[in-house]
Amino acid sequence: MQNEIKLDLTAAAKLMQDTKAQIESVIIGKSEAVQLALAAFLAKGHILLDDVPGTGKTTLAKTIAITLGCDFKRIQFTPDLMPSDITGMNFYNPQNGEFEFRPGPVLTNVLLADEINRTTPRTQSALLETMEERQITVDSITRKLPQPFLVLATQNPIDSEGTFPLPYAQRDRFLLRIKLGYPDPAEEIKIISKHAFTDTLGSLKAILNSSQLLQIQELISSVYLADELVQYILEIVAYTRNHEAVELPLSPRASIGMVRAAKALAFLQGRAYVLPDDIKVLVNPVFAHRLKLKKAEEYKGLSTDDFLQELLAKIPIPLKGSFVTHEKL
Repeated sequence: MQNEIKLDLTAAAKLMQDTKAQIESVIIGKSEAVQLALAAFLAKGHILLDDVPGTGKTTLAKTIAITLGCDFKRIQFTPDLMPSDITGMNFYNPQNGEFEFRPGPVLTNVLLADEINRTTPRTQSALLETMEERQITVDSITRKLPQPFLVLATQNPIDSEGTFPLPYAQRDRFLLRIKLGYPDPAEEIKIISKHAFTDTLGSLKAILNSSQLLQIQELISSVYLADELVQYILEIVAYTRNHEAVELPLSPRASIGMVRAAKALAFLQGRAYVLPDDIKVLVNPVFAHRLKLKKAEEYKGLSTDDFLQELLAKIPIPLKGSFVTHEKL
């Protein structure tokens, strides 16, 4: 059977090319965002989609789930949402006189946490265990989540009324922050033509199955990352820890996340090795949402995105050396 075939890097790369092509046929004009989302999934990370309504965040989540052959569930986060609405709960069954577990929507492969910042911190924290440990604990009983598992959370950065900003401890659980943005006029014409009167998602097919996807996730670790590039990542992280403008610098989790994301991105670009450009592309998506600047810097209009780009300009890029191998996928 197909799902029993052991994939190598080359076969896995071909499958991911087909996967990316199908997703981009739906998410028009957002090739970079699609590639970042797939990199997060392959790196076993979670995604924070930080963008205004109507830009295709929900469509992206559904399209990824269908194309990767994954189960999909959605939670609309509201102020009255309870932790049990996410994890599930034990209820008393009078017919047999016993408590039974009613699973929550988190028991899935792709969970869309829609407008996550509209619920209380107590409920937001219910996702922490699921995101970090891939398990839930209800009434002292721990249950493993299905694998693979991805949380794709959305939030509107503009409308702050009635919202509860995500704590930095939870932001740190997201591997990438992605912004889709508005399409340009030519792209919007294509979007209208494709989506206005057609059920585009209904025509999609699964390119992968869960067994193949888990294999590819494991293969990502074999992508080569040279010591010079590990040092490059650590220099970026260290810069944030020693800069007077930074209140909360980058953690070791951020360093680990960059390594995983860089390997996944290199793989999606058809290479079995990481280049400095992979790291540069990922600096803002991996680091910006984890970093906190001092209030005085924010009042001056300095954003974490701008700060990181200024940082990159000051750190020398490693010269071409042992990080390039002959292997292409």
